[in-house]
Order: sequence, then structure tokens, then C-alpha cells
Amino acid sequence: MAFDDIFNMVQSRVSAADSAKTKGVNAVYQFELSGDDGGVFHLKVADGSIEAVKAAHDSPNVTIIMSAPDYVSLMEGKLNSTSAFMAGKLKVKGDMALAMKLQAVVG
Repeated sequence: MAFDDIFNMVQSRVSAADSAKTKGVNAVYQFELSGDDGGVFHLKVADGSIEAVKAAHDSPNVTIIMSAPDYVSLMEGKLNSTSAFMAGKLKVKGDMALAMKLQAVVG
């Protein structure tokens, strides 16, 4: 799946997200996807809204690093985030408490 397709999937998920779940969350989540279809994007969560941006952010609160195919599997529900983290397929830099909120924010 090409990076543009991955980003479009993210945008669809973001537009369908429950804005009530983002209340009280103010953070930037950056995703660095490696491999042939990889790329960088970030999610800006600001107390009731969420925006996907196809670019790197200067100072994200949380950076999630994984391969593009593993990220697609994660988004499709074929890969569990905890299992991926424990297996080293998903790496997190930054605020771990905010990272734990990500799944609740975007579902």
C-alpha cells in the first residue's frame, strides 16, 4: 500500500473519530513509517479536534516508529499494538502516558 493510501486511511479514521474522546488531550503524535511505502505524518490533537498532516512536526510529544506494512496491519486490526511494542515492531519516543491515550483518541 503506497504512503498516500496509508495517509488517506489515517484521514478517514481521523474524520470518523469521536471528538468527545479528544477533550482534554493536547498533543502532537508523529508517525515515522519505514520501508518502500513509508513516510512521515503527524496528528495534532487539540482539546476536541484532531488533524492529520502529511509532514514532520518540529517538536512532537510522541513519535511512533514502525514499518509501513506493520502500521497498515495495526490499522486493519491484524496487529495488536501491545504485541507489536513487545516484539520491537513498534517503538515509542516521548511521553508514554500520551502514547497510551492514542488508541482511545483515534479508535
